[in-house]
Amino acid sequence: MILRQLFPLLLSTPSSWCAADPNLQRPLRGAPVISQSDTQSPVNAKTLHGRFLHITDLHPDRFYSFASSTDDDDACHWGEGSAGIFGAEKTDCDSPITLVNATFQWINNNLKDSIDFVVWTGDSARHDNDELIPRTEEQVVDLNSLLVEKFVEVFGKDDNINDTDPTNDFTIPIVPNFGNNDILPHNIFTKGPNRWTKTFAHVWRKFIPEEQTHAFERGGWFFVEVIPNQLAVFSLNTLYFFKSNVAVNGCADESEPGYEQFEWLRIQLQFLRQRDMKAILMGHVPPARTASKQSWDETCWQKYALWLQQYRDIVIGGLYGHMNIDHFMLQDREQIDMKILAGEMQRPKKPRKSEDFFIQSSAQYLTELRHAWSQLPDKVEAETIKSREASEGSKKVMGRKSKHRKFLDSIGGEWGERYSATLVGASIVPNYYPTMRVFEYNTTALYLPTSNGRTHQEQLSSAGFDESKKHRKSGKSKKHGLDKPKPPSRSSPPGPAYSPQTLSLLSYTQYFANLTRINAAFVSPGKSPIPKFNYELEYDTRNDTIYGLSDLTVRSYIDLAARIGKYKPGQDDLLSDAWEDVEDNPAMSKKKKHYKKRKAINKLWYTFVNRAYVGAKDNEELRDQFGFTED
Repeated sequence: MILRQLFPLLLSTPSSWCAADPNLQRPLRGAPVISQSDTQSPVNAKTLHGRFLHITDLHPDRFYSFASSTDDDDACHWGEGSAGIFGAEKTDCDSPITLVNATFQWINNNLKDSIDFVVWTGDSARHDNDELIPRTEEQVVDLNSLLVEKFVEVFGKDDNINDTDPTNDFTIPIVPNFGNNDILPHNIFTKGPNRWTKTFAHVWRKFIPEEQTHAFERGGWFFVEVIPNQLAVFSLNTLYFFKSNVAVNGCADESEPGYEQFEWLRIQLQFLRQRDMKAILMGHVPPARTASKQSWDETCWQKYALWLQQYRDIVIGGLYGHMNIDHFMLQDREQIDMKILAGEMQRPKKPRKSEDFFIQSSAQYLTELRHAWSQLPDKVEAETIKSREASEGSKKVMGRKSKHRKFLDSIGGEWGERYSATLVGASIVPNYYPTMRVFEYNTTALYLPTSNGRTHQEQLSSAGFDESKKHRKSGKSKKHGLDKPKPPSRSSPPGPAYSPQTLSLLSYTQYFANLTRINAAFVSPGKSPIPKFNYELEYDTRNDTIYGLSDLTVRSYIDLAARIGKYKPGQDDLLSDAWEDVEDNPAMSKKKKHYKKRKAINKLWYTFVNRAYVGAKDNEELRDQFGFTED
């Protein structure tokens, strides 16, 4: 006990921090030299692959110790237990450096030459989960710098030694993002400029376009034209939207950084519309909004839903992390309330404690998502109605709107423009199994410059910043204000989020590392060979017969959500042998008499929750949490 109490005092420099096994902590190659002027360049290549990587929540931990205890109090730092060499799967422990190294080595071997850019959605430092080793600013910066080095090792240009151009360091763009654990104390991000925006402006100097450094230091937001003049990825600072950030107060008041960020986003998206460009929005904390889980301040959610609706011709989709589970959510324009947006309605008080997403709460959250989706119109039923109405012909009453037309009206027309979709990726940190996702997008008629041509990023960034400041200074000062974004013109076709076209998301491939199997092959350092580490295919939406997604348009997700929400699924979505029925198990029947027997289970619902946890929960766990319907 005395040693444990003295241990934090011995940790004064990064070089003294411990790791899973020193022999496994080596970098992929020699440590890179990072100069003051280094930064990243937009894509500069002759061929697009039509694929990009989304990676999130790595949570590296230099104190992780192999074979230590996975109990919450020990955090894989102390005691003896089952902590594996590549991580302690299905626990709250963070990632050992061995897992970080192995992950980037796998990316280097399998993805490096086949993707166009990387979306990296934050949480790149360990949790503050050990009272004996409290986090320090030095540790947070060191761990984020470590991951920057890993990206340099994989995607840095080998022939860049004597290159004085600060915008030419990477083979592809990499877009980072603030996570709620990338700051100290976690969750608390004050109005900028602050020490964290200034620090990360240096740590991420290779990724942030030089002309946007000033805006980044002001609020931690920026964008990168990952395909120059055609596609931009916006890195949103969602900590200004996060309900657990008690240092700010939503997005309705003009003095709040959340308000300013939405103004900046509005102006930039308007510029993109003028240039006929498209955008992907990305951030750390997703806009989860159910009865038990609301991650964003309501005024920020309202603005986000409104912005997505008004810029539906521009925004391709939203990519987020933080929650560690693989799932998606829909934003509904019918839930936009202009009174809340204008600050005229009182909002719920902000919580005074962390709203981190714990494993125990995820089941309730997913169940609430399903309940909301059960209210969605059903595509199959609508198509049946359409066929029946077509066969009726002249029997229809003149002037009566067809039921199929009513269905389309209910989802915002043929393309489902009433809704927008947000996709949440599972994490590298093995709360379940380490996971990453590779998206495929439509590259028809796309091209890349063959030389370092100057893009309009500088003009866009500075103009947006100046106009936002001008807006705040002009006219009479208002406590609340709303410049409602302009919608697409009536003549505009549906955007790539709705109608399959150039830059539409086509599919994604989900990869995971089965740590249970990998760790089992390793006994101890020096006594057994290091097991082969590998990410393997979990599922691919291109040939996934269960989800049946023909593409990743909003309409496809509306249809999928409606099918998941069916409590009485169609024959094709039945799964009758997944779990035993209540009445076949007398012991369970006595304990849970308020549950009725399920003759069959919605195969989509079962698959959705199984994939949410990356297949890390067995059938018994899933049955206990999701397998029955209350009377």
